[in-house]
Amino acid sequence: MSDPHPVSLLDRRLVIVTGKGGTGKTTVAAALALAAQRAGRRVLVAEMARDEALVRLLDPGAAPVGYAGRELRPGLTVMRIDPFAALAEYLGLQLGMRIVVDRVLRNRGFRQLMTASPGWRELITLGKVWHLEQMREADGQPRFDLLVVDAPATGHGVAFLNVPRVVVSAVRAGPLRRHAQAVERLLEDPVRTLLLPVALAEELPTRETAELVSAVQREVGIAIDRVVVNAVVPAPFPPGLETLDEQLRRLPSEQRFGELPRCGTLASCAGFLRARHELCRTYVGLIRELTDLPLVCLPQLVEGIQAAGALERLGEALLRPPQGRG
Repeated sequence: MSDPHPVSLLDRRLVIVTGKGGTGKTTVAAALALAAQRAGRRVLVAEMARDEALVRLLDPGAAPVGYAGRELRPGLTVMRIDPFAALAEYLGLQLGMRIVVDRVLRNRGFRQLMTASPGWRELITLGKVWHLEQMREADGQPRFDLLVVDAPATGHGVAFLNVPRVVVSAVRAGPLRRHAQAVERLLEDPVRTLLLPVALAEELPTRETAELVSAVQREVGIAIDRVVVNAVVPAPFPPGLETLDEQLRRLPSEQRFGELPRCGTLASCAGFLRARHELCRTYVGLIRELTDLPLVCLPQLVEGIQAAGALERLGEALLRPPQGRG
């Protein structure tokens, strides 16, 4: 399922972003959507969490967008896929009784029963994604050139993506099977759809990303052609001074350079920065080795994601060709 010559993310119809919680997958989804919009694509970016983090990243201070969604800027629409709202929409279309459906779905007992029922949220959410991908303008052109989905964390990723296949294998006939087959075809189309795992250059995200890639390649027919490694610590010293910490340690510990701290303090700080960089580089190499996939490395943003131009810089890095294989 991996491609030795990955195509641009902008050439896909659907990019599903996943990763261990805390790796920055929502930030990556926002940065990719913004980069695609800046490149002239009509983009829809959707999240599934209750807390609308995407809209705050893309337009700090903006009001929530909800299930209806809203165009934050020309060519960039944001929405939150609520499974109950998607279920109401689906049943209303199938049964033609939206008022009755809405009343039933507002019933507290029914909602509790549905919340405890496995699988339907994943299927109805992916069904909504399929519906959005199918939407067309009056001239027949797709309403959106690219859909970016901020998917559940990797702990639920495989189960989330595998639900349509399970339904198709379990249901012999009827509209549910047909709709699940349509979703399955979209997910398994390597031209249209890509799964984009996001990792950190740390032990647990590295292991979990490797497990996700292996499980998806083994159990789910969705393409993966790269891994995003977020917040990669850059080399702390300029070329020619790679061993600056060691050079500082050779100087008298009490020596000063103007208003700077003593050499001993500088050497300790420089050694810490170098060690962080080396550890980060080790895990980047391990991710490449364990997944056998090219990597897109995003820089650590010391000033934070809310700094001016931060999302734009990450978006530019995301669109660069991935580097190397294991």
